[in-house]
Amino acid sequence: MPDHPFLTAAFYKFVDLPDYAQRKAPLLAFCEARQVKGLILLAREGINSTIAGAPDDVYAVLAYLRQDPLLADLQHKESYADKAPFYRMKVRLKQEIVTMGVPGISPTQMAGTYVQPADWNALITDPEVVLIDTRNDYEVEIGSFKNAINPHIKTFAELPAWTEQAAQLQAITGKKPKVAMFCTGGIRCEKSTAFLRAQGFDEVYHLCRACRQPLEDDAQNSPLFETGVSCPRCHASTSDIQKISARERQRQWELAKARQQTHIGAQLPKPQRRHDTAL
Repeated sequence: MPDHPFLTAAFYKFVDLPDYAQRKAPLLAFCEARQVKGLILLAREGINSTIAGAPDDVYAVLAYLRQDPLLADLQHKESYADKAPFYRMKVRLKQEIVTMGVPGISPTQMAGTYVQPADWNALITDPEVVLIDTRNDYEVEIGSFKNAINPHIKTFAELPAWTEQAAQLQAITGKKPKVAMFCTGGIRCEKSTAFLRAQGFDEVYHLCRACRQPLEDDAQNSPLFETGVSCPRCHASTSDIQKISARERQRQWELAKARQQTHIGAQLPKPQRRHDTAL
């Protein structure tokens, strides 16, 4: 364990929480009892948070959350600090855990295809793929992928309006283009790909957020690890349909590699249209 007294944990999960309002009081009381500080957002569509405190106390809060079957596979990222980054604990009820402002968007049902890191570079270099940076303009200034489109937005809520007028996203001969989207932690990608799929884009991709971190040897030896399909961190968060699609993409990628050809993957099955009223 690093020699720093404060552990910061950042986490989110899109999951249907119809009782999210009732979760606020007991969650706040537990955090305060463990002297954990920070902010937790609760909404019908899930949870989004950054908290900090003594390592044992932060882990206790994470364990408290994961005892709920709906949050059992909650993933978090860690960093350490010498000083407390937060001075109070807040649990807020919101309409969305990341604000887009478009009702009826459900990442739990409509998120795009997760792409494994080994396939990402091949995907974004395909000339038929439109690569979009969903981050705010000041984040893009720090650095981005080559040839990525910068929407020049100040907030994530501006992205839907930009997509409606973006020339690169217009249908050609009646077919909408393939789209790959990325952000920093994954939360905006999941929601923005769900938004595009709701707008009729059939082939929408984003980097598997659980697989952004290198896999340890024991993770690769896990029965949940399947090359190009899943790892122990993302296995529970991808549907059977997504795994079938990824498995077919991996098979075709291996065939193309043997033939010394470039291949992106299998076409995403067309989603069934839904009218989600979760928000």
